[in-house]
Amino acid sequence: MSTSATPRPSEGICTIGPRIAIRGNISGEEDLVIEGRVEGSVSLSGHLVVAPGAVVEADIEVDSVDVHGQVDGDIVATTAITLHESARVGGNLRAPRVVLSDGAQFKGSVEMDVQLPGGLNRQPRR
Repeated sequence: MSTSATPRPSEGICTIGPRIAIRGNISGEEDLVIEGRVEGSVSLSGHLVVAPGAVVEADIEVDSVDVHGQVDGDIVATTAITLHESARVGGNLRAPRVVLSDGAQFKGSVEMDVQLPGGLNRQPRR
């Protein structure tokens, strides 16, 4: 029986640990969990999780994001933005779906004006 280690295939999730600080631009096609500190910009085609205790000073462009920690910067998501009760966000939010949990701290604006196919935007309820 061989004792050599076989590398595991990537599961498509990257983690920036709690004792890691990154300055610069992060881009990629995988899901990302930030537990440490990021300054710069984040651009992903996957899902982003800003973990409790994480600090992100960056503009964020992702498919979707769950914020539990602190974000200072604008967040743009193609699917959804969720601010959980421990979230502290200073910046503008833009996504077709935005969820603000009770207790989340948020200062900025929210834009959810998304064009539906064929110009079929719903009329406001009266």
